[in-house]
Order: sequence, then C-alpha cells, then structure tokens
Amino acid sequence: MTTIGIIAEYNPFHNGHLYQIKKIKEKYPDSILILVMSGNFTQRGDLSILTKWQKTKIALTYGIDLVIELPYPFATQSADIFSYGAITILENLKVEKLIFGSESNQIKDLEIIAQTQLNNKEFDQLVKIYSKLGNNYPTALSLALFDLTGKKINTPNDLLGISYIKAIKQNHNKIIPETIKRTNDFHSNELTDSIASATAIRKALENNQDIEKYVPKETQINLTKIKKNNYFNLLKYKIITEKNLEQYQTVEEGIENKLKKEIEKSNTLEELIQNIKTKRYTYNKIKRMLTHIICGFTKEMANSMKEIKYIRILGFSNKGRKYLNKIKKEITLPLISKMTKEKDPMLEWELQTTKIYALLKEEENPQKLIEQEYKNQIIKGEKK
Repeated sequence: MTTIGIIAEYNPFHNGHLYQIKKIKEKYPDSILILVMSGNFTQRGDLSILTKWQKTKIALTYGIDLVIELPYPFATQSADIFSYGAITILENLKVEKLIFGSESNQIKDLEIIAQTQLNNKEFDQLVKIYSKLGNNYPTALSLALFDLTGKKINTPNDLLGISYIKAIKQNHNKIIPETIKRTNDFHSNELTDSIASATAIRKALENNQDIEKYVPKETQINLTKIKKNNYFNLLKYKIITEKNLEQYQTVEEGIENKLKKEIEKSNTLEELIQNIKTKRYTYNKIKRMLTHIICGFTKEMANSMKEIKYIRILGFSNKGRKYLNKIKKEITLPLISKMTKEKDPMLEWELQTTKIYALLKEEENPQKLIEQEYKNQIIKGEKK
C-alpha cells in the first residue's frame, strides 16, 4: 500500500481535481490519499467559496481518505512557507509520495532547480539583481534559475512544485515527489472544455454563468458567493482607522502609505488592487497582504507561529481511519479534531479567522459556521 500526499485548496473542487485523483488511483490502486488543505483563506489571498467542512465532505466523496487542515499562518503566505507547513504535516503522517500537477511534467528538472536554489549565494544575488531591475519576484526567480541551469520555469504550478521539493530537501524528508501533467492552463480566466481553472470558475460564478460542466455535482450543490462589498467595506474601515498598518504581515517597503492614499480613491477591491499593483507587488502578493490586514495577522504573530504544532483532522474515510490508528503511535505532533480547552495559539487564531470569514460568506446561519469549529466531529467519508 502506497501512502500519497496531495496539497490543495479546492477553491472550488473541480473536474481538474477529480482528474488528478483518478490518475493517482489508476497508477496506485492500492493507496491511501492524504490531503493537506487550506481552510477558509487561501494562498492566493482569496476567501474560499466553499467552507472547509464542505470541501472536506466533497474530497472524501471523490476519493480522498484523510483530510488535514493547513493552518492559516501557513495557508495564506508565500509558496515557500505554504509548502513548508504542508510538507511538515505530510512527513508526520508518514507519507511516501507527494503528487502534484505540473505544466512541464519534468520532475528531474524541478528537482535540479530546487537544489540550485538551496543555500546558493549566487542564486540569491541574481534574484536581487533582477528584482532591482524592476521584475516581480516570480520573474526574477525564473530569470536567475535560467542563468544558472539553462532551464526556463515560469508557470505557477511548476514554481509551487519547486517550493514543495525545496521543503522536502531542506527538512531531509523521505517523501518522493512525483508529477501529473496538467491538461490545460489551470490559471486561465476562460471556461474551456470540461476542465477549467478554479480562477475561471470563480469568475464565472461572479458573472452568474453556468458552471455545471466544470465541477462535480457535490461541488455545485454547495456553492455560495462571497460578499465582496462586505469584504471591501470592512477592509476600507480597517485601513482608514489603523494607524500602524506596517505591523501586519507582508506590509512592507512603505506600501502602507500607498494603501492609505489609494483606499480613498478606490470603490471596489479590484480597483484598490489595481491602484497599488506594481512590478514588485504582484496581484497575488497584494491579495495576501489585504487578507492579513483584514484578519489582523501581524508580523509578530507570524514570527511566533513558524512551526506546525498540531495536526487537525477534518475528515477521513474508513480506510483513512484505519491508517491513522495504525501509525498514531509514530506521530510526534498532537492529533486533534476540534477546539480543546488547552488551546494552542495557532488553533485559537483559526477560530478568530473563522469569525471574520463568517462575516463575509453568504451563509443562512453565520453563527453555525463559527460553532462548527468547536462542535463539529470528524466528517466520515462516503464515496460515490
């Protein structure tokens, strides 16, 4: 039996995710699939349009055996921090392989590039040079890697995959990375064929387009919208009234001054992002920063939450439950399923961010969403 890790956000779970699971099961029919998943807020700075509980149920329905939450301090940060948190969890759960989508599908090249980045002063210097020339970080990174390796990697899933591999190498993990070829542009804004990107699906939902062709049934029946006006108004209030914006994580290089200036001129979230966007401050980096501001996630908090201190189980299949029972004596981190009296600061923070998320999500009963954090039992999987 092969134990396989998947790292995902499922915002929302769509046909591409289903394709990935099916491909893994074709190659490894006797396997345990362990998912480390972002909760209410994502690495790209978005609010999840499905709640963590909905995403867990859907994942279990379509073949995942064990769902673990990636805590907010890792789920909403740069690719390297995001990857470090997820890989740490998978290593603790004795995962043998990590399988992720890749545009190039060249795992050897990705491993060479990851190794080139590690403890390489020449690489670091080249990134700084290209950044000073006005390139954003992903572009500067890609250019520096091409100079050193002759290999051109600039697509989002490959870049994220490199971060996964770096985390494995830095921590001397035994996990073996493996790729699945992406079948289309998974970050396109357009709906094409039967597999579309999560970005395109979210955009289609905002425009009231039919997305039935692109998501499984369980996703479609659970979809609701984010209250974008609520998000922007709350953010605007926070930026206008907060005297110390630079205390928040990823608010750097004086951008707090531009935020204060542009918030007065902006009427929507998208308008604000476009008004402060620069080559150095990319669209996604700005969205992550705004998420940190609206949730109150400070640099001090980020520095105090640099390590995974627990493994929070959101759901499992019968197969996943048996696997956990088999390895639980070998797991060094505490296994938890809901809030406890002896709260970890990171777990308490998860509850606070859920309260903010509940303000911004179209739910019939926002209070129920908050109560699920400490009342919900582990979701039991029922596969289709």
